[in-house]
Amino acid sequence: MDYNAPAGICVAIMLFLLLIGVPIAWALLSSSIVVGIAFFGMSALDKLGGQTFYFLYNLAWTPLPLFVLLGCLIAETTIGFDLFKAASNWLSRIPGGVISATIWAEAGMAAALGASAPCIVGIGKIAVPELERLKYRRSFALGALLTGGILGPLIPPSAVMIIFAILTNASVGRLFIAGVIPGIILAAMLSITAVLLCLKNPALGLPAGPVAWKERFASLRRIWPMIVIILSILGTIYFGIATPTEAAGVGCFVVLILAFARYNMRLKSLYRALAEAAVVNAMLMVTVIAAQFFSYIVGSSVLAERIAGVIHAVHLSPWLLVIIINILLLILGCFLDGMTIMLLTIPVLVPLLTQMGFDSLWIGVWYVVNMEIGLITPPMGINLFLTSSVFGISNAELIKAALPFLAVCIVFLGLILGFPQLSLWLPGVMMGK
Repeated sequence: MDYNAPAGICVAIMLFLLLIGVPIAWALLSSSIVVGIAFFGMSALDKLGGQTFYFLYNLAWTPLPLFVLLGCLIAETTIGFDLFKAASNWLSRIPGGVISATIWAEAGMAAALGASAPCIVGIGKIAVPELERLKYRRSFALGALLTGGILGPLIPPSAVMIIFAILTNASVGRLFIAGVIPGIILAAMLSITAVLLCLKNPALGLPAGPVAWKERFASLRRIWPMIVIILSILGTIYFGIATPTEAAGVGCFVVLILAFARYNMRLKSLYRALAEAAVVNAMLMVTVIAAQFFSYIVGSSVLAERIAGVIHAVHLSPWLLVIIINILLLILGCFLDGMTIMLLTIPVLVPLLTQMGFDSLWIGVWYVVNMEIGLITPPMGINLFLTSSVFGISNAELIKAALPFLAVCIVFLGLILGFPQLSLWLPGVMMGK
């Protein structure tokens, strides 16, 4: 049997289902089941059952539901407001300082939420009224807020990184640590860009005005809960005290104590967080199970080996291949959502890249950056539409305002590609290399 045929048909059916509006989980699952039965018989369902059993008893995915719960619990507190207020107080004298504060607040929330949409909405609802009060140009502020959402999955913990690790058998803990330095660099690049643009055009955003030193230090005292949460998660992973799953559990426990003791959480808020986490986790679990079966059907072909053969035959440089793949991912990001791109490309491209000697941790970092850039580029930019609808701004105006920051993100992607040690140094230190 030519195993390329079922792989191609499976991808074609899945894309057709996506185009007619079928949710990604059901598009993946139904196309895989139909093609699996048609080409491999009823034994394909045995494989589906076996993969589901293995997945549910595989510790690689267990950090995901706990980190989702962690984010839902934090969303019920005022931690986001405290982060924004502290950053705003310290940057108040700088042109564009409040926008820069918004970006750093997104970075802080990213270290707990692990996703872009909650960072954008959570920080945006706090920052936008303040930016409007200070007469910042609204489109410019929202453009910065939109691109700052990239920090959500890049700075660990990250749901996207966990899914990448599941699909590639990479170390979740080391992948988390690989995103720390790149995340800090991107936050700095975006915030500096906001300041430089406001210096060039003061109409975009004037300084907020002086803030007393007493108030500045007082605001720092209000962000210690977030520092405790970050240390309880990343600190325990980095020093080998806990696995990512254990660190996620510790983080949830710490947040629960802080929420009840400091933020006066009530049972109603706890129930709301638990219910939201249950819905999100159920959706993610079905999607990942469907993705694994889809990867099995597509991976049954020898497509990856044939691509590798062609590359070796034409003597294509491995680095040129990396550049081509990144360009391809950026183009795909304009038309497909990140999850679909990962599921379609990872089974073929990542084994090919690792065979060429590239580190899967480095690949994971630039994969995440590509996926998140795709969330803000039209016509399929999910975060673009989210920001537009939540904050009442036209897509065209938002895209235009976000272009300078998007250009910075592209430059940042080039930096990550050109200097792999930005991603690999910290995990290497962690492993004592």
